[in-house]
Amino acid sequence: MSKMGASIIPAPHRCFNMRNPLAKALVLFITISLFGTLLLQQSGDIDIRAAFLKTANTAKEAVSSQRPLGTNHQQSGWGGDSVHTPVEVTGGDHQPDHPNNLANVTTHGNMHCDYDMDRLRGWKKKYKLQDRFEYTRRYIQVSRQPIARKSLTKLDQDFLFDHVKVVDVNKHYQPEACPAPLVVPVSRSPYPSTANASDFMFGVSTTYKRFVDPKTNPTNEWKYWLTDNNGSSNGGKLLLMLMGASDSEMAHVHEQLTSVGIDVDVYRSSPSDEMAVRYLTLVPTLYNHPLRPQKKWLVTCDDDTFFPSLHALIAQFETYDHTKPKYIGTFSEDSNNVMRHGEQAFGGAGVFLSVPLAALVTENLAQCKSAEKIKEANTGWGPQGDVLLRKCIYEHSPVRLTLLDSLWQLDMLGDPSGFYESGIQPLSLHHYRGGGWHSALPFHYTKVSHLCGEECMMQRFLTADDFVISNGFSVAYYPEGTDDLDFDQLEGTFRSAPDYKGWNLDFKFGPQRAGLAKTGRKLSWDLQEAEIIWEDEEEKKGAEGANKRDQGEEGQDGVAKEEEKKKKKKKTGERRKVKEVRQIYVRKHDDWRWKLADGATPMSRFDGVVELVWLPDRTDY
Repeated sequence: MSKMGASIIPAPHRCFNMRNPLAKALVLFITISLFGTLLLQQSGDIDIRAAFLKTANTAKEAVSSQRPLGTNHQQSGWGGDSVHTPVEVTGGDHQPDHPNNLANVTTHGNMHCDYDMDRLRGWKKKYKLQDRFEYTRRYIQVSRQPIARKSLTKLDQDFLFDHVKVVDVNKHYQPEACPAPLVVPVSRSPYPSTANASDFMFGVSTTYKRFVDPKTNPTNEWKYWLTDNNGSSNGGKLLLMLMGASDSEMAHVHEQLTSVGIDVDVYRSSPSDEMAVRYLTLVPTLYNHPLRPQKKWLVTCDDDTFFPSLHALIAQFETYDHTKPKYIGTFSEDSNNVMRHGEQAFGGAGVFLSVPLAALVTENLAQCKSAEKIKEANTGWGPQGDVLLRKCIYEHSPVRLTLLDSLWQLDMLGDPSGFYESGIQPLSLHHYRGGGWHSALPFHYTKVSHLCGEECMMQRFLTADDFVISNGFSVAYYPEGTDDLDFDQLEGTFRSAPDYKGWNLDFKFGPQRAGLAKTGRKLSWDLQEAEIIWEDEEEKKGAEGANKRDQGEEGQDGVAKEEEKKKKKKKTGERRKVKEVRQIYVRKHDDWRWKLADGATPMSRFDGVVELVWLPDRTDY
């Protein structure tokens, strides 16, 4: 592999690469054989013969023990009939003589394979891990190519380059040399920060209490799909309705959202109105906004609606005629909900109205929100805003719903792995904050998109030793292999609510293959956090370090120049570049899913952390 900025094609496999311990042992064995033959020809001394045979046998044993991890699944660490027994990291419990040298151990550019014990201890505390837990760091080199996105890409490299290792957070370790990174080909899809969402205006109705609650605050998610992620709007406009909010609360929300670059107007809605009416009222609020003449699509959604692929969404809506009345959305994945509530667009996935259709709804608002219509919109679970909107459209026009299946309502409970590990590219996500529905972290899942492009989020990579990286969601290991698994089907890990009949999710998800929980056939680490290391921030740190060393005007000028450079890039619209993205995947040893076939024995006695560090394709910069 060449260094950054040239080709990113992995080096060809060489059987006798002298970095390979197998090759070294073979050469040793052959050398001893030749040397021993010469000695034996010149001497009949039985002691020489015995010594030669003993040494040769030792070399032969070394050859036979150096099998690649991928040739034996149990050797990789998990699976089989016994509980996993990983290898302890050696290095002692003392501080290294030169701890500053840890950051200097590298074999490929920015790769550093030291043990940052402060970070490890932080993860132990944050995720309630054992004092001793498994830890694997793997670098991944992105290769952006003119290819179509694949749901599953097979790699010819192993994920594990050594035995699984256990670290003790109460000790310190010497750094190790980094193995060659995994090289993953991805399409040259656009980056999130370059999206132009100026054709869209979004309307959301929520409460101040939900907004300020750390568990439901949407600022980070909205920042992803409403800004360039560098402090400026991407052209999308947000109208936010806060039920019964005070002036000071509205001002607080406005300040928080605009501070991260979101173009937002904040309104107060009446708590005396039915929730369904507050939802319907979003349409005339959007239509009557002064910016409406500049927009093509007016969108209603929930405060937990997330759009992970803005470029793909924009491209999809360019295929529709926005000058005609259009009503676009998707059904619930649960056929029970469609039968219960009707064939309308379900609002959590996003409801897209062309401006002419929004004009029709606005014109008929009084009739559409009458007491009679509110009563008709009650499907047994209270009046539904989605139903109220559908009835308003259907009863006052010939327009019918245009289905867009890549929008997702996600009306499902339980383990969402089957969906997020499916390899699809969703245009919207919903119901990911728990509270009865599934829990997911799309803000963290999509951070890697800033490095490899929008299409690589949730893209799957199958390694030669049977690991599957579902980018941004999980790293899963299949100790018995994957040949009999159909990765074109979703794994059945979730269920519907409240009535799961075993088939009522099939019309959207398709029939699912059997789940692998409690079978000993799958072990998975789920993403808990991700961090983007921006190049300009690293440059700023370097300038500040130089300033501290110089303690003079030249250092101050260096910091000022870096800040000016950052502002200039922002003004010119240049994409903010990423140095690397770090993803932290965590598995608990007592996770109910990862048991052997007896349903009780854990596949590992230890908790585990997998850290993936993604490196950008420098040829694309």
